Amino acid sequence: MTITYWTEYNIRLIRKLKTFRYDQKNLTNLKLVVFIFFFFVASRLRLAMGQNETIPVNVGVVLDDLESMEGKAWLTCIKMALSDFYASHAHHKTRLLLNIRDSNQNVVGCSCRSDRQKKIPSLNSYKTLDLIKNEEVQAILGPVTSMEANFVINLGDQSHVPIISFSATSPSLTSLFSSYFFRFTQNDSSQVKAISAIVKGFGWRQVVLVYIDNDFGEGVMPYLTDALQEVDALVPYRSAISPSATDSQILEELYKLMTMQTRVFIVHMTSDLSSRLFAKAKEIGMMSEAYAWLTTNEIPNSFKVDDIFGGKQQFQKDNPSIIDADYEVFGLWAYDATVALAMAVEEVGITDTGFQNSNASFNATDLDTFKVSQYGPKLAQALSSCRFKGLAGDFSLVDGQLQSSTFKIVNINGDVARGIGFWTLQNGIIKSLGQSSTNCSTLNCNLGPIIWPGDSFSVPKGWEIPTNGRKLRIGVPMKDGFTEFVKVTKDPSTNRTDVIGFSIDVFQATVDMLPYALPYELIPFAKPDGTSAGTYNDLVYQVFLEKFDAVVGDTTIRANRSLYVDFSMPYTESGIVMVVPIVDTRSKNAWAFLKPLTWDLWLTISCYLSRHQMGLAQLSLDPASVGCANGRGGGVTARRRPCWAGSPICLAGFGLGLYWLA
Repeated sequence: MTITYWTEYNIRLIRKLKTFRYDQKNLTNLKLVVFIFFFFVASRLRLAMGQNETIPVNVGVVLDDLESMEGKAWLTCIKMALSDFYASHAHHKTRLLLNIRDSNQNVVGCSCRSDRQKKIPSLNSYKTLDLIKNEEVQAILGPVTSMEANFVINLGDQSHVPIISFSATSPSLTSLFSSYFFRFTQNDSSQVKAISAIVKGFGWRQVVLVYIDNDFGEGVMPYLTDALQEVDALVPYRSAISPSATDSQILEELYKLMTMQTRVFIVHMTSDLSSRLFAKAKEIGMMSEAYAWLTTNEIPNSFKVDDIFGGKQQFQKDNPSIIDADYEVFGLWAYDATVALAMAVEEVGITDTGFQNSNASFNATDLDTFKVSQYGPKLAQALSSCRFKGLAGDFSLVDGQLQSSTFKIVNINGDVARGIGFWTLQNGIIKSLGQSSTNCSTLNCNLGPIIWPGDSFSVPKGWEIPTNGRKLRIGVPMKDGFTEFVKVTKDPSTNRTDVIGFSIDVFQATVDMLPYALPYELIPFAKPDGTSAGTYNDLVYQVFLEKFDAVVGDTTIRANRSLYVDFSMPYTESGIVMVVPIVDTRSKNAWAFLKPLTWDLWLTISCYLSRHQMGLAQLSLDPASVGCANGRGGGVTARRRPCWAGSPICLAGFGLGLYWLA
């Protein structure tokens, strides 16, 4: 554009000069035009030279396997970020120059647990050290994995060079407390609350954790286990799969999971290993109905994202041999990390990129003494305060960690990932952003439709009766009395043993309330002849000897028995009681009914009856009693009243006597 402008301007100037007449007046005009021309040329040249006076700032880029599509895609995102940033910020004085290194995924000492504990330096560490020593980089984008970051962070601390990772997600890196390590990606521990909310929402009480057996896989396990325990979900088994596991080893572990009753699995591993795991799980029928698979964000993050910044076209241009390439969310974080670094470098205003010598004697393998960046502290401070709207969302750091309080829940069916809801720290699981929390008891109203394994729309209950699982051996007492609690009967024709009773009903009701299957068999504690094999103490002791898994019956909780077994809560009313034998001391004498009558009572009754008998005898001897009986004469009426008045009293007294005698 500038060259074309100058050509047209010179042509017009030459044409104008040819038409000048060389008189005194035109000569003055010519001098003025020439002066303006040279002044304009000088100003343009000075402006052009000023634009070219940018300060190059070396930064390192450490990626895994630059020959892979993933490595090439990430490098394209980094280059595109610089191109877009400086195109819109042409006035900036600084320019980032990339010094690229390929770690080749060769980490010495990371193949086994004992070597990881020794913290043996990796090949990646030496390449990082080479960038610091020879290239004097002001910052390093990378390393990619959490294991590599463990070794490289120490180098950044000693050299004051910020280490920026856009894909190391292990929570263990947070405990390193480095002022020069910045994680421009989500910490794996930030998603455990969302996972536990999903488990709680579907009512699953047991889950199995399946993870890769390295620092990346083990780092999030304590956080995930604690989050599941907070929602009363147990982890009966943790399956650790080696990164170098063969297909046969993966199948062996999956067959072991099939024998368990839990059908809910949470997978946390790299995308390449998880793809092999799911392929083998589908092969043996573990992608059918009744199974539920949950994954951490490591696997969905590897799915393709929309080409929102034109990187896909640039990638196809740089790598024409790769057809139909897709981006993942880590590419967006790489883009944002590069933009943040460019902004921080410009804010610091680096003019001298040289390092300060900390030790005169230095060799390429010395991990303890090397040069120190003089702009490192300022650059670290600028990165910490960097805020902008990036491709992956709001870019904000707290203690060097990218903050995120919102997670998208996706339903993966085949190769298609479909969003069904969100989880936020404030509202929990919601169907769309901006929606407030609801009072739904299940997730059906908070999430979109979910396609479960086997193309089912029914939520898996989370457990099944294992195909070859061992049944619990429940011992029951063999006794004759108190059969209301436990009664054992045997059918001689079928040789089948039936156990019934109140204690058995309570146990069966408890088992039915469990959210998972608990197969068991009731085994009477009896000899071959059908008689009891011992006392209750002997029966309880069989649990300690592991011949029985439990005992069900009217077993009394005693101190001596508690030394060997644990008792459940009593299912009958507790209290202090005394059990004594009944002794019948009642007399069998036929005259026992006279015992309640004492001699004083007998004397009183005799006197009472004698008085009234004398009154009756006197009445019968009275000559006027006939008149009384016939009811004649006026005076007779007055004399007969005592007669009839005494009779009821006499009879009442006699009746009272009969009552006491009875």
